Amino acid sequence: MKRFAHFLWSKVTGWLMKESPPPVSPLCDFNHLVMALKPADIILVEGRSRVADVIKIITQSAWTHSAIYIGCLEDIVDPEVKYWVSNQYKGDHKTPLVVEALLGVGTIVTPIGHYKKDHLRICRADGLSKADAHRVIRYVCRAIGSDYDVRHLLDLARFFFPWYILPRRWRSTLFQHNAGRATKTVCSCLMAEAFNSIDYPILPFIDRSDDGAIRFYKRNPRLFTPSDFDYSPYFNIIKYPFLSIDDIHLYRKLPWCEQDIYYNDRRNPALREKQALATERRKSSVTSSIILLRNQARVFKKKLHP
Repeated sequence: MKRFAHFLWSKVTGWLMKESPPPVSPLCDFNHLVMALKPADIILVEGRSRVADVIKIITQSAWTHSAIYIGCLEDIVDPEVKYWVSNQYKGDHKTPLVVEALLGVGTIVTPIGHYKKDHLRICRADGLSKADAHRVIRYVCRAIGSDYDVRHLLDLARFFFPWYILPRRWRSTLFQHNAGRATKTVCSCLMAEAFNSIDYPILPFIDRSDDGAIRFYKRNPRLFTPSDFDYSPYFNIIKYPFLSIDDIHLYRKLPWCEQDIYYNDRRNPALREKQALATERRKSSVTSSIILLRNQARVFKKKLHP
């Protein structure tokens, strides 16, 4: 029975995690983004899987996943952290790595190149010291190998329903206190716990007493979603668009199409097919031009050296 349940669950998670094709035109410059990463940076991902579509509905945000950058394996100084990471990751020691929690997989170490075709954004804790960045990385690396908390995702979905219509056994466990360290987690909860451990604010509750004194209260890390790091005033947002327009008035020189205006989302199959066809035509045109130039060069060489 357990084997059948495991088989059924693997099929369900495989179906939920199946990704749609990436957009033809990327939204961010991946190479520049990777060069700008620093340890303890939060990377937000606009997912393309079925479960990502569910998370978009639950959180009302395009950001469906978060990972934390830990650097390259060869740059990790802490021997314990290096041991935890190397036990899970067996690839090149010079590859930039992130720690993330995935449905059906758990908390793992992944090369950042896995998200090369996705829409990404960097959220960097403002003023975070190097020592605290190390503590954050150490915290998340200790969780490597833990399972994904599916119940957590379902609990967030329950907020869409009135609590009184649900049986007590179906109600949320988000507010239940469990002693000790959790054995299951999700991506944003793990990041929130790591920053809470060093008393760094994300979206704290702020209270002012009658005498004017201000006190910060930590939020339950189980209530965090990936978009909270984007929304937090204590995290700087770093973007690298596919075509940078840093120069003055450079946006005026962008290659806009004056003939068509698209009303469809970029993931619309018809639009994606049209864009792919246009790309193939451009490639074919470039290839034809190269062949023509080569033929002309050969003719010219024969004339020079008959």
